[in-house]
Amino acid sequence: MAAGPEVRAALRAQTVETPSWAYGNSGTRFKVFAQAGVPRTPQEKIDDASRVHAHTGVTPSVALHIPWDRVDDYAALAAHAASRGVRLGTVNSNVFQDDDYRLGSVTHPDPAVRRKALGHLLECVDIMDATGSRDLKLWFADGTNYPGQDDIAARQDRLAEALRAVYARLGGDQRMLLEYKLFEPSFYTTDVPDWGTAHAHCLELGPKAQVVVDTGHHAPGTNIEFIVAFLLRAGRLGGFDFNSRFYADDDLMAGAADPFQLFRIMHEVIGGGGLGEQTAFMLDQCHNIEPKIPAVIRSVMNVQEATAKALLVDRPALAAAQTDGDVLAANAVLMDAYHTDVRPLLAELRADAGLDPDPMAAYRRSGWAEATVAERAGGTAAGWGA
Repeated sequence: MAAGPEVRAALRAQTVETPSWAYGNSGTRFKVFAQAGVPRTPQEKIDDASRVHAHTGVTPSVALHIPWDRVDDYAALAAHAASRGVRLGTVNSNVFQDDDYRLGSVTHPDPAVRRKALGHLLECVDIMDATGSRDLKLWFADGTNYPGQDDIAARQDRLAEALRAVYARLGGDQRMLLEYKLFEPSFYTTDVPDWGTAHAHCLELGPKAQVVVDTGHHAPGTNIEFIVAFLLRAGRLGGFDFNSRFYADDDLMAGAADPFQLFRIMHEVIGGGGLGEQTAFMLDQCHNIEPKIPAVIRSVMNVQEATAKALLVDRPALAAAQTDGDVLAANAVLMDAYHTDVRPLLAELRADAGLDPDPMAAYRRSGWAEATVAERAGGTAAGWGA
């Protein structure tokens, strides 16, 4: 299946943001396995992110997580990123690791705790002003574990109040991306459990409030591509947190568990006109047992491959089969694209850009892993503080 100029142009323009926390020590709530050579500072995380971009050519930004990436001078951090050939991207808030948030953050029954949480969210917007970031990503662990623990409706009111305050603080070109998650760490109710809840709050706020879809935050069997199509149609799909899941929020490499699902998602993204800059494509995953930089590179390549296959769908033939009610023909059009080996195409595009056609092999030859193990001896490895 030949790739025309439009397909090639779309693949050249695609970018994927990598998360700073993917480069530090992170894992499960049971055990985080430390690795040699991991970054000790936000600057070293950015250095690792720059290596991914050097080998893939499509990861020009790195997301920050506050307070994991807190520094005294964010403009200097942005300058450091620029010196490494990348930029600072989405700012992620953290209102789930302080002891005060045991019963929630912005939905906590105590107004003092709610004020503390809101203060952190507003601080994150201040950081965005300093870094030049466009997007603020909000994920709330808030919820309850037992029936009767708190007033469900009142918690929604508290959430809406906090979101309004943050929305009012956003600059003209800044956005709020509201993330949802079915469960965990709360098990009875989660205050933003699904895309419908996130969408409803965004509608109340205005056009700068968008929904972000984390592919690991759904119940088993959820049709994520339907959610994507709906949100694109409504103009409310702000971005993705790509990762893979087998059971719950596993945070495995994007495309590792179900590459066909990733293809189906990208098919709807392209069909809904979501492949442009208005949709943020981000990774949100942790690498507990596998080497971190190669895992990020592999994840980026998996997203590229799913996108390339989705771009190869013969949409006129698909539309004709759908109009004719030819179920098998329509399905065959999708399957033909999915089964196309797009690796040679992507290798060719990398070579055209002056990159090694095989990013994984290029990284292994670079000596970066060995050098960082030696250079980063001593100090405290970065982690997520769990």
